[in-house]
Amino acid sequence: MVSDSNKTFTITDLAREFGLTTRTIRFYEDHGLISPTRKGRNRVYDKRDLVRLKLTLRGKRLGLPLTEIRELLDIYDAAQDEGEQLVQFLATLRKRREALEQQREDIEATLTEIRAFEAQCRKLLDAPAPRVTRRRTPADSN
Repeated sequence: MVSDSNKTFTITDLAREFGLTTRTIRFYEDHGLISPTRKGRNRVYDKRDLVRLKLTLRGKRLGLPLTEIRELLDIYDAAQDEGEQLVQFLATLRKRREALEQQREDIEATLTEIRAFEAQCRKLLDAPAPRVTRRRTPADSN
């Protein structure tokens, strides 16, 4: 990282710190999750951008869409106290948990159905093949 006295970072510093590509960091910038200043053509990130990037990655690990992550970050910036942010974060977490629980139920139902089809297929494969008796036709005698 760049000097501790002014606490600024380059895009390469952030990429290295978080194991991201510079393209990913620019993507997050394009979506308003971080907003570096410019020194000439170079992006300069500060401690706020570092924290926002860390929280963005945490939100992604939770499976939150970027729009929700940005809303939470904006509340974090605007909130006078943590209460409003925590209430919103709890609501977001509850919605995400409920969605994941529904997905888990759907997956379990699908797996149950797959197991039933597998059992049915095995039963059909294990059953002795029916013996087919052919009728003799006059053409068979030739």
